[in-house]
Amino acid sequence: MPTILITGASSGLGLAFLQHFSSSQPPPRILALDVSPPPPSLSSLSNVEFHKINVSSEASLAELSSNLGTEKISLLIHSAGIRGLVPQIVHEERGNVAAAETYHVMGKATMMDTFEINTWGTFNLIKSFLPNLRLSHAPSLASAESIPKVVILSSRMGSISSNVGGGGYAYRASKAALNAVVKSFAIDVPEVAFLLLHPGRVETGLVAWKEEGAMSVEESVHDCLKVIEKVGKEDSGSFVDRWGEAIGW
Repeated sequence: MPTILITGASSGLGLAFLQHFSSSQPPPRILALDVSPPPPSLSSLSNVEFHKINVSSEASLAELSSNLGTEKISLLIHSAGIRGLVPQIVHEERGNVAAAETYHVMGKATMMDTFEINTWGTFNLIKSFLPNLRLSHAPSLASAESIPKVVILSSRMGSISSNVGGGGYAYRASKAALNAVVKSFAIDVPEVAFLLLHPGRVETGLVAWKEEGAMSVEESVHDCLKVIEKVGKEDSGSFVDRWGEAIGW
C-alpha cells in the first residue's frame, strides 16, 4: 500500500488533497501533518494518521521520519505556508492585503517568520523524508509511477520575472528562495521528481478574509491533480501553473 504525506492537511489546499486521496481505491496510507488538529469528520479515517507538527521543527520531523523506518513514501504534497503579512496592519486595515506587505510596514520579525516557515520549512521537510522517498524509486518501471514525487505548492509571486506589481516583500522573497531550494534538490536527487506548482489564487485561509477573485480549493485541486499525475523524471525541477504551463523564474 503506497504512503502519501500531506502538509497543511487540516485546512485549505492540504485538506482538499487529503479528502481526495483518502477516498482513493485502493485507499493509500496517508500521513497528514499540520499545526492545527484535523476536522472531526476526518479524524476517524482508518487510513489517515495525523501528526501535529510545525514543518520548521527539525526535532519533530526527525522523530517522525525515524519512526517510519523503511516505510516508502511515494508522494509528498507540501502545502503548509504563511502569507507574510504584518499582523498589526492586518488588524488595522482588514481586507487590505497590499497594505500589510509594503516596504513601509515590513519588519524583520514578519520577514524572518515567513522565511522560517516557507523556505526553511520546505528544506527541512524534504531533507527529513528523503530516505523514505528514495525507497519508492523503482528504476525498472518506465511509467510516471516509477519515481516518487515531491509536489511543493509554490506561487507565481515567487517568480522574479513575473513581478510587475511590486510589494509582497516577505511572501515573494520566501517563495523565490523556496523555488531555488527545490530546484537544487531536483539536481542533487535525480531519483525523486520535484515539482513546483502554482495552484492559482485560491481561497485557502492563508489570509483572514476572502480575497476578490479567489477560486475554491476544489477547483484548484481538480486541475492540480491532472498535472501531478503526469509528472515524471523529465519534469523534475519544473515550475508550473495548475494547467502545467511553465512559469518563468
